[in-house]
This record gives sequence, C-alpha cells and structure tokens, in this order.
Amino acid sequence: MTSFTRRGALRALAAGTAGAAVVAAPGASAAAGSARQRAFADAAAEFGVPESVLLGVSYLKSRWDSHGGAPSTSAGFGPMHLTDLRAVAAGGSHHDKGAEDPRGDLARGVLAPRRSAALQTVDLAASLTGVDAATLRTDPVQNIRGGAAVLAQYQRELGVRADGPAGWYGAVARYSGASDTGAATFFADEVFATIAAGAHRTTDDGQAVTLPAIPVSPQREQVRALGLAAVAEGAAEAPPGLAVEWIPAPYQDLGDGNYGNYDKAERPHSQKITHIVIHDTECTYDAAIGLVQDPTYLAWHYTLRSTDGHVAQHVLTKDVGWHAGNWYVNAKSIGVEHEGFAAQGSWYTEAMYRASAQLVRFLAAKYRIPLDREHIIGHDNVPGTTPETVAGMHWDPAPYWDWAHYFDLLGAPLNARPVRQPTGLVMIKPDFASNPAGYTGCDASAPGAACPARGSSAVFLRTEPRDDAPLLADAGLHPDGGPSTAAISDVGSRASTGQRYAVAETRGEWTAVWFLGQKGWLRSSGVVPVLGQVVTPRPGLSSIPVYGRAYPEAAAYPEGITPQEIVPLPYTLAAGQKYAAGPTLESEYFWATTFDPASHVVVRGATKYVQIQFGHRVAFVQLDDVVVARTSP
Repeated sequence: MTSFTRRGALRALAAGTAGAAVVAAPGASAAAGSARQRAFADAAAEFGVPESVLLGVSYLKSRWDSHGGAPSTSAGFGPMHLTDLRAVAAGGSHHDKGAEDPRGDLARGVLAPRRSAALQTVDLAASLTGVDAATLRTDPVQNIRGGAAVLAQYQRELGVRADGPAGWYGAVARYSGASDTGAATFFADEVFATIAAGAHRTTDDGQAVTLPAIPVSPQREQVRALGLAAVAEGAAEAPPGLAVEWIPAPYQDLGDGNYGNYDKAERPHSQKITHIVIHDTECTYDAAIGLVQDPTYLAWHYTLRSTDGHVAQHVLTKDVGWHAGNWYVNAKSIGVEHEGFAAQGSWYTEAMYRASAQLVRFLAAKYRIPLDREHIIGHDNVPGTTPETVAGMHWDPAPYWDWAHYFDLLGAPLNARPVRQPTGLVMIKPDFASNPAGYTGCDASAPGAACPARGSSAVFLRTEPRDDAPLLADAGLHPDGGPSTAAISDVGSRASTGQRYAVAETRGEWTAVWFLGQKGWLRSSGVVPVLGQVVTPRPGLSSIPVYGRAYPEAAAYPEGITPQEIVPLPYTLAAGQKYAAGPTLESEYFWATTFDPASHVVVRGATKYVQIQFGHRVAFVQLDDVVVARTSP
C-alpha cells in the first residue's frame, strides 16, 4: 500500500485533480440571491455548522445538485447525499446481465457468472429535524437542513467545540460514510481543499451557488477519534495521497482445467497496456467485493465506492483481468469498476469522480496512456468480438457518467485547445446539465417508461436533420434491420461526449457524421470542430471489413497454439466514408488457457490495425486497407 501523505490539495489546490474541478470564487455576493445559497446559509445558522463546511461537504457529495430527487449510485439523495438504502433496489452485477462473456475469449470457454446478494443517514436526519424521510429525499431545502443536523450531531458526539471550519475535520470525515481512515481522510481533505480554493457553479436546477475561498488549516488529527479501521496493507498500486486497500482476487486452480478469476501476465513487458476501461458495477460496493473474491467468478483491477471514493485493488496491473467482454481489450487494458446502477438513472458522487480521476491519471502516466477518449473508454465503447457477441455487450457506465467533468478532473479537459474553423472532424460535446436526451427503460418494471429527466453525456443520431427522424440502424444490435431505440441500454444510435467523428455533411443547424456506415444527424450545438486523423478505404477498394479485435494473421501463431479466426463484424466501411482514427496497434493475441502462467504466450503478427470510432463503440481496421490522413482547418 502506498503511504497516505498530507494532501497537496490543502496547499490551495496548487495542482492536480481537485484544481481542475474547483474554480476560485470571487465572493458570495454573486449567488447571494439564489434559493439554494440561502438554504445553505439558513441551515448552517440553524444547526451551528460553519457555512463553508456545509457547502464544502455538499460539493464533495453532489456539487450542490438536487438531481430531481433521484438517488446516487450509493443510495444518496439531494445536495447533502442523505442515504436511504431502503428506497433503492440493488442486487446482481453488470457482469450477470446480458449474454456477454466478460473474458471474451472462447479458447478458454465461456464463463458462467454467479449472482450475489450501511448507511442510513436519512433516518438520523429525520430524528434530528422531525422531517419525514420522503421529504428529506426530495426537498432540497429540507435535505440541506437534514445534512446540517447530521454534521452538527457528529460534532457533538466528538465533543469538539469549534467556531471556525478547522475544528470540523472529524465530523466531515465521519460524514463521508467511510469505514476506514484512508477514505475518510481523502474525503475530508478534498472538502477542506475545496474550502481553501473556493468554488462557484450553477446547479442542475439553475441555482447559482458560491463558496468563497477561505484559508484553513484543518485539525486532521481529529480523524483518530473516529475509531475507523486502517487500510489493509498489501501490494496496492496507487498515487501518493490516495489510500488504496488491497483486497486480492483469488487465483486458484479449480481442477479439470478450470481456474479463476484472472490471468497472470507480465505487462507491460509482455504486452503494452494501451487502454483503461471505465465500468459501473450494477451492484453495491460490498456485493462487488464479494464477487471479486469468488474464485469461480471473474476479476477486475480496481473497485471504487460511491459514497466516499474509497478504492480497493484486486488484481495487479501487470496481470490481465476478465472484465471487458473482449479478450483483446482485456489483455491490453486496466478495468476500473465504480459502484453504480446505470439502469436506474442514478448519479455518481463527486468524491468517487475525484478518487477515480486521481487513480486513472496515475495509471495513465505510469503506462504512458494518452488521456483522451480513444484510450480512456467506457465498457460501452468496447466492441463485440464477432457478429454473434455484439448484441450481448454491455453499456455501462451509461450516459449519466459525466465524461466532460471527468476529463476536467483528469487534468485533460476535452477540447482544451478550441479550433475555430471547420476541419471535417468533430468532437461530441453537449452541455451535460441541459442535455436530458430522453431515454427510456431505467425502470425494469416499466421498460418503455421515460427515464428521469436529468443531464446526459450522450446524444442521439438520426437518419435526417430533424428531431423527429428515426434513429440509425445497428446491424449488430438489431439484425432485423429495424432502427435503434431510445432505451438506455441501446447504444446503436448514440454518440458520447469526447468521442470524435468525421463529418459527412452539414445543413443549417445540423451536422451529419459517419456512424456504422450511415450518416447520423445531430444538432451542431452538440459538437465542436477538432483536429486529428481520419481513415478512409484505400483507392480501388469499394469497402473494407471492420473488426472487434486486432488479432494476428494465422501464420504468426507458433505450433501448438490454435490461430484465432479474424472474423469481421456485421458492418462494412464503404469507399467515400471517413472515420476518426485512434491509435495504430500491433496485432497481438494473449494465449492463456491454463493455470500455469509459464505456458502463456503472446502471439505477435505482422498485421497492423488502426482503432477507429466506428459507432458508439470503437472498432479496428487493418492498416493496409486504409489511408490515414490528418485533418486541417
């Protein structure tokens, strides 16, 4: 485990993750008239909590948003993230849903995942305020009062009398909900870093809120009085200042040629790590931890807890986790799971976003992975391996993951260097807060019902430049030839923030991009011009195949290892079409079918591939089939 040091964030956020998210505030006057600002001031005065502390805690939980009363991924509600597990259904894992084999390699056989079977601060808030739980969940003003009451109670129980924010460190750490000192300290440090730097933003319901910058030296020793557990020692890989618990996944020989739940490797010496895959768990943190410790299940590298940003590592990054549903991607990536329920339309806490960004930025630097959407991808961007597997691929972390905010926290803002003129290449970049999109199917009991109207990082693509035009077809997801749908699980006609596409046509306020072999129309307000590379079929080729993995040619396989068939996906890239080019990749196949890692072999071929943004998911084309050209204004 890495040592937990005093955070640089307390040096007024000189650099790093938090500095990208928090903007120094000029003063409270700009937001003095907003109802949300007054609610914080009134609750702070009523319960004797420093207003800066109340604002800082709320920022780390929700960024002051109300989310329309919808729960977070850890069953938290409202600006103060009061938790109510009774109100949120939970169970299973996203690896249990659909037909995807998480390992994504038939040479090993298909995995058969098993199913698995807190905090309740809303009850404490109800007892302290006399307000019922339903109101505390849905009324932002009462939610803020409830959070202030809970913070004040925690301060009383610590027996600390303090006039200023510095003496509230222990209560803030406890409010994190963490069960260990590492996560509690991380949360409290981020809160006080926010207080030191100040912040200002407009919430999801249009409320301007300001936290003026206040120099503060918090009494960090107070965390010892909470009696929390120490973070487990072990081999965890993490940046300084982020405590990561080592909860290893078992690597066991189960007999009869079966073993689990990941593969030993020697990356990056055996293979370069080129991607980081962002997942959500579709189960609680505790359930995910139980699953990853099951030797008959499957394993990923890291899990993050929503309420406080706590991080656990299960597989060393040199080893190959079974998480992405595509063996080529598994062998080249690190899998990071975030506690979440995408299908419920729930939201991710700021604490988890920040912890994840610190972790991913560290991993990207360690393995020289570019911080862009070609290399930092969602599970929903991973392609199927063959035509038969496309429909079973997963779609997390879904459109409610705020990619623009996440890249701000990574210190790599999307479109950091704006291009003012058309280039023939655009980046998807809608305004998250004002982009409800209109999904259906968040409630499993009512598949056609509308999802909660809240911000989204994705946009729909249509067959014509009008809002009521049908969505595009996806031959892999909808082999009957019908159009894609607005279902939250249907990515067949959806583009996500940060993804880049080649422009096919423009008409007035509409832009068409090449998408799965079709022109997909979206409003031009949702895109920005960018520079980059595009691919198109070589002259003389009417169309070229598109692949879900970059495997070597048959001649590259040594004796005793069965060549993996290079199977095209059910799409083609026709002459005249262009697609945004990502990295050029060597062809590789990681042969790992036995428990003994000494028998594992990396097969490398002469064939090279280019990763492209072909639809919502990435895909691969052979370099010899395409011309790669750089765009210009």
